[in-house]
Amino acid sequence: MSQTIAPRVRTLLLLLLAVTGALLAGSAPVSAHAALTASDPQQGSVVKEAPAQVSLTFSEGVAMSDGSVRVLDPKGKRVDTGKTSKQGANTYSVKLHSGLPDGTFTVTYQVVSADSHPVSGAFTFSIGAPSTTSVSVSDQEAGGGVVGGLYGFARYLSYAGFILLVGGAAFVLACWQRGTGERSVQRLVVSGWLALTGATLAMLLLRGSYTGSGKAGDIFDLGLLSDVLQTKTGAALVSRLLLLAAAALFIAVLFGAYEKREDDEEKGDLTFGLAIGGFVVAAGLAATWAMAEHASTGIQTGISMPVDVLHLLAVAVWLGGLSTLLVALYRAPSIEPAAVRRFSRIAFGSVAVLAATGIYQSWRQLGSWSAFTGTSYGQLLLVKIGLVVVLVGIAWISRRWTAQLSQASAAKAVKTSAATQVKATAKTSAKASAKASAKASAKASVKTSAATSEKSEDEDSETGDEKEPAVTPAGGGDGKRATQLARQRAAVATAREKRVRDADPLRSGLRRSVLAEAGVAVVLLAVTTVLTSTEPGRTVEEAEAATAASSQEATGALAVDIPFDTGGKDGKGLARVEIDPARVGGNDMHVYVQRPNGKAFDIPEVKVSFTLKAKDIGPLPVVPDRIATGHWTATGVQIPMAGNWAIAVTVRTSDIDQVTVDKNAQIG
Repeated sequence: MSQTIAPRVRTLLLLLLAVTGALLAGSAPVSAHAALTASDPQQGSVVKEAPAQVSLTFSEGVAMSDGSVRVLDPKGKRVDTGKTSKQGANTYSVKLHSGLPDGTFTVTYQVVSADSHPVSGAFTFSIGAPSTTSVSVSDQEAGGGVVGGLYGFARYLSYAGFILLVGGAAFVLACWQRGTGERSVQRLVVSGWLALTGATLAMLLLRGSYTGSGKAGDIFDLGLLSDVLQTKTGAALVSRLLLLAAAALFIAVLFGAYEKREDDEEKGDLTFGLAIGGFVVAAGLAATWAMAEHASTGIQTGISMPVDVLHLLAVAVWLGGLSTLLVALYRAPSIEPAAVRRFSRIAFGSVAVLAATGIYQSWRQLGSWSAFTGTSYGQLLLVKIGLVVVLVGIAWISRRWTAQLSQASAAKAVKTSAATQVKATAKTSAKASAKASAKASAKASVKTSAATSEKSEDEDSETGDEKEPAVTPAGGGDGKRATQLARQRAAVATAREKRVRDADPLRSGLRRSVLAEAGVAVVLLAVTTVLTSTEPGRTVEEAEAATAASSQEATGALAVDIPFDTGGKDGKGLARVEIDPARVGGNDMHVYVQRPNGKAFDIPEVKVSFTLKAKDIGPLPVVPDRIATGHWTATGVQIPMAGNWAIAVTVRTSDIDQVTVDKNAQIG
């Protein structure tokens, strides 16, 4: 049976790794966590005179260096000075050269948000009148490409390593102290430490290229590494490496001095010390994520960072303990049902902590119910919640197997105790009977012996012969052969125990349910990794509201964002329709087509129509002209009367992939 289980386990693990890779591949490039909320000149606007500078306002503070903002003329030539300056809390500007010609200018930016993720984008404005431009920005993606994929994989590996390291150590200390002597458990915890250490070093090397050029050749640039060490993320990664050095000492004591302790009192004191030290190191490691990512920005950071640490610790104790239990069930000769029961109680507490901290984090990152379905972050969060529910359901099945295993173990213990008692009684009776029999035999033997002795002496005296004492041959048989036989007997005994263990239906059922839990946990961790690289729903909605308010306040224009999905490969995006001045009569219309990551989407065709259903007017078709990558415009768009108009946008992303989406907006 064990020979058939192992291939199934390997197949399942390969499948889970494939799913994980697909999820991680879908996360690159990562979504920005800081959004552009306003600009001067505004996106798509036409100004009469050339501005002296271009200003950008973000939803949160960003890290920006010289060259982070570039302004290109219609021919693609840079017209900015290259030096950026901070104008306000979240506003940054770059000065322009004088004597700029009329036409459409492109502004590109690439910065790092406060929660460590790269942010890039582009927009256009025109001087005098719109014109065609040779600038293409569709391929400019921060955090994408090979470097982005490697960085995303390193992030996943770091989470997995943290879970195995912390969860495995917690399992053996709190539930199964005998497990410190199991090689399979030792290898699991050490593998977690190695994975976290290797991933942290990789992220340090990749960070400069990840937030900058995105070129693989810049990974080993020492200048970029020096710049990374001066950032908040660099400090967090270095702190993590220092804490991992302390974790190495913890592992050495746990699987060395602690495992060899035999005195119960000394072992109890060392257990307490390891628990305190391990908690401090684990909390410190979790804080390196909290201090550099989502929890460190936005609202209530003083609460969100400790909550994030608790959330990560609860995840590690639950999923890491689950992984250790799985290894013990498949590799260890035996594991006590009491250890499984203790872990079951600890896992229940971890799930309770996860639920409480997860609810708070969801509220903080979403801000509204509409963000659950209207943003990518909310949709991924729904997937994560669904996976957690499935995981809890499987865990409930595991608890049932644990209860049955405990009952069977207790019954077996009672049966063994009774059998031992009967055997001891029988042995005592047999011993007494044998003693009486031996005593009687001894008396008879003495008499017989005496008579025989007398006769023998008479015979010897007659013959005069003497008997030599018997000599026992010297011992020393084949020692190697004896050792081999002992090993063979031990191997046979181990194989017999394994067959008996594998044949136990209760243990096999528990192993299957725990394996299913571990499989769901791998996918859950992948979704969580993607979630941490996705722009929070609250940020998305606040950025959209700020952009709309800024546009309305400045020009009275109307901006409508309409998501679309043509269903084909690379068919998702966002169509932004701006109408100026959004009143009855003639209007200027701009359509910006973007990818989900905010980049300009180069598509072959866009059509727009207006329908006023209340008055049975329309649809009024408008075919805009393409003036730049992802930017379409039309002038003189006539709106005959005020009302709640349905704005329909038809987007074609390929020869066969096309979709029409609409949204209502008040015009006039």
